[in-house]
Amino acid sequence: MAERGSRTVRDLRVGNRATVLQRLYFGGPMSRQALGPATGLSSGSVSNVVAELTADGLLEEAGSVESDGGRPRTLLRVAPASGRLIGVDVGETRVRVEAFDLALTELARAERPLNGSGHDVEVIVRHIRDGVAEVAQRADAASDGPGLAQGSLIGVGVGVPGIVDLDEHGATVVHGQTIGWDAVPLEAMLRAAVELPADTPYFVDNGARALGQAEMWFGGGRGARDAAIVLIGSGVGACVVTGGVIHGGARGGPAEWGHLTVSIRGRRCRCGARGCLEAYAGAEALLERWQEAGGRVPPDADEETAVSALLAAADPGDGTEPDPVAAAVLDETAEYLGAGISDLVNLFGPERVLVGGWAGLQLGPRLLPAVREYADAYSLRHPAARVRVDLGQLGPDAVTVGAATLPLADFFTRGGRRRTAPLRTESGTAAVPGWHSVLEGRGAR
Repeated sequence: MAERGSRTVRDLRVGNRATVLQRLYFGGPMSRQALGPATGLSSGSVSNVVAELTADGLLEEAGSVESDGGRPRTLLRVAPASGRLIGVDVGETRVRVEAFDLALTELARAERPLNGSGHDVEVIVRHIRDGVAEVAQRADAASDGPGLAQGSLIGVGVGVPGIVDLDEHGATVVHGQTIGWDAVPLEAMLRAAVELPADTPYFVDNGARALGQAEMWFGGGRGARDAAIVLIGSGVGACVVTGGVIHGGARGGPAEWGHLTVSIRGRRCRCGARGCLEAYAGAEALLERWQEAGGRVPPDADEETAVSALLAAADPGDGTEPDPVAAAVLDETAEYLGAGISDLVNLFGPERVLVGGWAGLQLGPRLLPAVREYADAYSLRHPAARVRVDLGQLGPDAVTVGAATLPLADFFTRGGRRRTAPLRTESGTAAVPGWHSVLEGRGAR
């Protein structure tokens, strides 16, 4: 009985720490007196928790405010230097690695382009290894505190294309059919290759879900409980949030939105099937369709440069006539995207749909008005009247930021204590358990 009681007290303390950390992170700086009403904790609990978190170096003073007739009240905030995070985006054209402080201010970044090797898993692991070593060295050189290898690192988050699952032994694996990955033991490979302490926690999740988490925390999804965040790059993916809870994760879920069939016996998709949305709306397919229609794709250009050329051909901006072929391909793409978004609207009824990813951000200013019209036309009237379709707000680094939020969310859930064991969940996902509880507690930031 005593053991059960001690667990209850410990769990309550962890919960109180988590509540205060989250409120200060998303709603701070804030005084001790304001924390009580904001968190629902008693003044005594707030004092105890603040004392603990301050002793742990997680809180610091951030100025003061005048009180009514009394002494000024000290403001508190989460100390940005109290921890480090690493976010990794295994993208379609490059691997990007960034180091952040606890406030998600970028400390260092490294990028490795993916050229002829494509997504060869050994190459990807080497890129991540070298990128982590580079950002760790640069972040440590710029700091007077302990280095990443000396305990300041909370964890490494990795956003990947494909489905994240667990194998029969409980190890994290990635199924990336479009890039040739079949049950790739990415976490185990990273642990063996990356020069970080052996107990460093790794959090692997689908890149679209990482993008969605970043937009919900810091971008266009703030304040919404129901949203869909669309990632358009070489391929297409989505993250769906309902009631503040992210859908999917293990075994795909809405993240594989790009492989919904939009045309029976249609174009061959990278996944091998026919008629997938990705075969019409992804950047790779978009450029193929332009070339097949007679467009002049710049030779030897990477996808981002080629998409820019397509947009310039459709809208020259120098007084010359637009290329009708380029314009027609873009208009057709807008219709496919609108139809695909209508599926999300009809299935999940989001308040907001945000379009992100490097290609989505490039194409969005040109396509978004037509995408909105087509999404409205293909959706049922009632859910369509509720939704707003906009561009994401966090730019091309959103997946890297989202990847870094994976260990950060777990850190908050654990009351500001670092996980030291490999992450495992019963559902089979390697994503952060309970990240939506952090989302539930966020305020203006």
